[in-house]
Amino acid sequence: MTDRIKRCCAYALLALSFPAAAADKAGDTNVTLCFEQQDVLPWRTEKGGGLNFELLKMVEKRLDIHFEFQGIPWKRCLAQLKANAVDGAFAVSYKPDRRELGEYPGGQQIDAGKRMHVDSYVVIRKKGSRVDWDGKSFRNLDGAVGFQLGYSVGDVLRAQNIEVDEGSQRADELARKLIAGRVAAAAVGGSDAHGLMNGPLAPQLEQLPVPIIEKPYFLILSHGMVAARPQLAERIWRAVEEARNSAAYRKLEAIEGVRH
Repeated sequence: MTDRIKRCCAYALLALSFPAAAADKAGDTNVTLCFEQQDVLPWRTEKGGGLNFELLKMVEKRLDIHFEFQGIPWKRCLAQLKANAVDGAFAVSYKPDRRELGEYPGGQQIDAGKRMHVDSYVVIRKKGSRVDWDGKSFRNLDGAVGFQLGYSVGDVLRAQNIEVDEGSQRADELARKLIAGRVAAAAVGGSDAHGLMNGPLAPQLEQLPVPIIEKPYFLILSHGMVAARPQLAERIWRAVEEARNSAAYRKLEAIEGVRH
């Protein structure tokens, strides 16, 4: 029996263990979502602000459901998702091995139209450093490239066959490690980079112009959630797309100056 068949059987059995598996009940409207417990502007803050939360509030209103949010460290959030301890997690970029954690909109053919947002990873170096990135490879790299624990950019960096450092939880922690010379460069999300380059550490940092990668970020739902409430799962993903394309949300994007 292949691993794929084993997983399908496991999810089918899991669905039978949920009372609501037979149908999406009208009153079954609480959905628990975890997110990374730190500010990632303009997308989200630890206290529930930012565009991700504004988008999900619109989804709540469209579907008359209630999201319960849990802000926790990112690796733990993904572990909770895999264990079906939460119904979903956001905002999650695509990696093939993350299919073991939960379900992306569109199934096997991921539907990027149902993304929450688009963001990029960029290279930050210490001011005066000669480290460079041309979009394909690093030059003048004299140490490890750091990135935050559990972040998908690690796969891209490892494919470069370079030394990496995954020992930082937060972008500011990684920036301080860079300034101290403990890493040669840092790969950070575009929104984190914006915060760093407009914060107190900015005079000691430089952002390189060419991004490492740009990708969509999704609300992914647990295997248990999709097995038990498949119709609700599809309605949520569809509502994310509709809300993101709405005039009200586009106005919020324009205020923050981010891409749709």
